[in-house]
Amino acid sequence: MATPVEPPNGIHYQGKHYYSMWQTTFEIDTKYVPIKPIGRGAYGIVCSSVNRETNEKVAIKKINNAFENRVDALRTLRELKLLRHLRHENVIALKDVMMPTHRRSFKDVYLVYELMDTDLHQIIKSSQVLTNDHCQYFLFQLLRGLKYLHSANILHRDLKPGNLLINANCDLKICDFGLARTSNAKGQFMTEYVVTRWYRAPELLLCCDNYGTSIDVWSVGCIFAELLGRKPIFPGTECLNQLKLIINILGSQKEEDLEFIDNPKARKYIKSLPYSLGSPFSHLYPNAHPLAIDLLQKMLVFDPSKRISVTEALQHPYMAPLYDPNRNPSAQVPLDLDIDEDLGEEMIREMMWKEMLHYHPEDATANGGVNQAKRCCLTTEEPGVVFFSW
Repeated sequence: MATPVEPPNGIHYQGKHYYSMWQTTFEIDTKYVPIKPIGRGAYGIVCSSVNRETNEKVAIKKINNAFENRVDALRTLRELKLLRHLRHENVIALKDVMMPTHRRSFKDVYLVYELMDTDLHQIIKSSQVLTNDHCQYFLFQLLRGLKYLHSANILHRDLKPGNLLINANCDLKICDFGLARTSNAKGQFMTEYVVTRWYRAPELLLCCDNYGTSIDVWSVGCIFAELLGRKPIFPGTECLNQLKLIINILGSQKEEDLEFIDNPKARKYIKSLPYSLGSPFSHLYPNAHPLAIDLLQKMLVFDPSKRISVTEALQHPYMAPLYDPNRNPSAQVPLDLDIDEDLGEEMIREMMWKEMLHYHPEDATANGGVNQAKRCCLTTEEPGVVFFSW
């Protein structure tokens, strides 16, 4: 639970109060009353909280020593810049970013998101029964949110079950945009590490110089397969093993389906793999709806140019009971997320400060720091898991 404590340096700043959770001190705005810690990761700790001005429950993520690693700092800055512009019911909302007490020396960053109950990874590994309606509704929301992102010119680049937050009524929201980029960006980011390996598209595994929105579609296909089978479809131990698993299931590829591979060594490696007839998805997921199998086959296509698009996936017959093109608008303005990858710590901190000011315009004159469709219902509970039924 959250325990009130004295500030670590003995200085109590106006507008702030202090709590200890999981041996970590939170310096947060007094309008937020923390409830309990709910998650921990390499970035820091997340706690649930109540905004007593609005009586709304929120999630506060404390990023410890945000500038200790420059790459991680750039990811945080990128997420700040992106989420300020995105407004969609299937994309997590960033409600607030707390102003630090010192403009040029703050180390920690506090992000305030809407509160969700769990994530898709926790649900998949739980004993919760997942019906066809569950799988269909989760997939629909994921595709709907992704269509919005792609229309805003954004590649998520790290879609996986743990980055899909879920509420008890089955609402799904895409989160974690630290690896997101604009789809027309050119340069080094096109070849850097992206996407957790199990959900990484062949063109990324093969180090192709250019890729597009189809990498997100591949990730969605992997997530959909995991929903149907309750386990990852391609749990590779390393990059080459990942490619072997993909070929084992999809089967050996024709020559024309390898033309997108611009690296001769990579193409040679794929050709060197033992011949495979593949494993039909209908055999891997015998209880899945036939239309679900058909859509999965169109997502998990080795050649990215032949992979179904997000809009086409939403128009697939499997989505027909849910999809209404008139209620799925695109983003109004494409976004530009390009950030100089060589920015130093001081500039990154200053750019974060300016992002924070969008949530606290009253502090713009302060120079030093702080200015003094379907629904489900709960059936039972298990630690860390939300259970629901239709």
